[in-house]
This record gives sequence, structure tokens and C-alpha cells, in this order.
Amino acid sequence: MAIRKQAVYALSMALVRILVDGYSLLHSWPELLRGKAPHSASAREALIQRLTSYQDTAGTPITIFFDGSRPKGGTRDASAGTVEVLYSSAGQTADQMIERAAYRFQPYGEVLAVTNDIAERETVLSLGGFAASCRNFIDLVEGSLSEMQDDLKTRNRQEQHAFKRRKQ
Repeated sequence: MAIRKQAVYALSMALVRILVDGYSLLHSWPELLRGKAPHSASAREALIQRLTSYQDTAGTPITIFFDGSRPKGGTRDASAGTVEVLYSSAGQTADQMIERAAYRFQPYGEVLAVTNDIAERETVLSLGGFAASCRNFIDLVEGSLSEMQDDLKTRNRQEQHAFKRRKQ
């Protein structure tokens, strides 16, 4: 419960970046894996698309870290305005990359690390960042996206009514 409260608190603050352990989050999000192999390019792309939608809503930059080198012909590279996607090099892990990023972002503000690796979350916490389990982050993302959809529906209805009134 403490981690969930901390994650909610962290997301209500001005985070400088959300650092995501890509495969940890992907394996915890069964809706994104339907009909896809867990380490496939299509599964990674589904995760990137969902987090891009969330980034558009939240406004906080997101970096997804995947273990292993970028597959040839696999998931696209991120471009300006989208989620940043990084792959670990030989002899390096996504966890190490997340720790390094958390350390490097210290002077600029807090980061939120999203992973199910408890040791990784503790490391980021010791660096002054925040941490969330994948399930808690999924709940926050889905809630935020659902709220955005509801707001869009309400706004569209208001615009339709206003247009009908102007037309009469």
C-alpha cells in the first residue's frame, strides 16, 4: 500500500521523467499481450503506443528500457515528442540503465521508476526518486486514459449541442 500511495503522490508531482522497465511492465499487462509473444516486436509496439497515449495525457516524458539490443526490423526508434525507447548493450541490463538515468536526473528533479524488481525500486528510492510496481502503474495509466476518454466524450457532446444551437 505504501508503494501505491507513493506512486500516486509521485504522479501528482512534477516528475522530470518516468523510467520504465519495458519487459517487466509488458509481462504484467496481459491486455497488451493478447495474441502476441511476450518478447515480440508487436508486443513492444503495443506497450509503446499505450505509453505514448499516457504521455500525451500526463505530459511527463517517458523512457522505456528493454533488455537486449534493438531487434533488426523491430520496434521503431522513438522520435521527438514520443516515448523514448532504449535497448541495453551487451554486458548491460535495463536495470543498470534505469539506475544510471535515475542518478543522472537527480539534479533536475524526481523520477519515477516502474518495475516489479523490488531491489531496483529500492535503488531508485535511495537515489531520491520514486518507484511503483507495474500493476500500480498500469492502474494509474488506465485510469488516466479512461478519464481522458470521458472528458473527450463530454467535450464532443458540448460541441455538438453548441453547433446545433448555432445552426438553428
